[in-house]
Amino acid sequence: MAAQQPGLQKDQSTTTAAQPYSVKGKSAIVTGAGSGINFSFAALLLSKGCNVLIADLSLRPEAQALVDAHSSTSKPRAVFLKTDVTSWPNLTRMFTVGASEFGSIDIVCPGAGIYDPHWSNFWHPPGVPGGKSRDSPEGGRYASLDINVTHPIRCTQLAIAHFLNPPPGSNVQKASPQNPKRVVIISSIAGQNANLNTPIYVAGKHAMNGFIRSLAQLEDKIGVRVNGVAPGVIKTPLWTEHPEKMTFLDEGRDQWATAEEVAEAMLRCVEEGVGGGVVLEVGKSQTRRVEALNDPGPSGAGHTVSNLQEQYNEVYGWLGQEGWGVANPKL
Repeated sequence: MAAQQPGLQKDQSTTTAAQPYSVKGKSAIVTGAGSGINFSFAALLLSKGCNVLIADLSLRPEAQALVDAHSSTSKPRAVFLKTDVTSWPNLTRMFTVGASEFGSIDIVCPGAGIYDPHWSNFWHPPGVPGGKSRDSPEGGRYASLDINVTHPIRCTQLAIAHFLNPPPGSNVQKASPQNPKRVVIISSIAGQNANLNTPIYVAGKHAMNGFIRSLAQLEDKIGVRVNGVAPGVIKTPLWTEHPEKMTFLDEGRDQWATAEEVAEAMLRCVEEGVGGGVVLEVGKSQTRRVEALNDPGPSGAGHTVSNLQEQYNEVYGWLGQEGWGVANPKL
């Protein structure tokens, strides 16, 4: 177990006064920007004069319209690159294409994520006859963790390498405190809460909070700031296209926050002097800094799912089925 750093009280963010930073004239990679929060962030960056490479498996109509509106003849530009974020070669290709299209990349958001669908979910084990899991019982991995944890970690590695190693012979400057770069990671209020229904998702978001904070000191040393946002209940396809998740909500009591509110918090992480390692929590009409220690936890509008406990009965129902979790012996 790692020892607590000497003098660490709450948040590990750096305290050096940040230089003014504007996304105008910069270039970004945003994964998962074909829809939802990451689409809203890509749209916001473009509206501020920042080029964006949208890396996703496909584009929703609104994302296609955004790309069309910022075609190769316009400035800033949007470029779509079909990307499977579970493929490390695909992630590497993003930086190659981004550098080719824009010269260099300044901002990276490995935002693609899933919310424990039945096809990669702790309560639907791999290899069970008639089961819903698409995770291979011989694969040694869960797609949920590949997308929500491994992808942002590997993407951050690649981003730092890109920032520190400009192409030979180019005019691109290496990252430094005088030439800062940014990484923004999508966490969740699940990074503080617990949820029996989605334990892999919760574990992943706890992991991302620790990962973000562990890289806090990079801003002072090499000019690379790594931050995160922790959305609450945001009205995106992550919820609305999964009926099993919508049952958590009582729309008479619970309130949605918007993807646009999260995008604004992401822009704050990039442009404002919040410091490296900071996680900003976003609910409905509320954004706050999440402390590393002794944080009171999320509360209020945009953070509640009133039927969560009732939905635990579905989990107990699955566990009560004969042979739960027993894989096909032939596999």
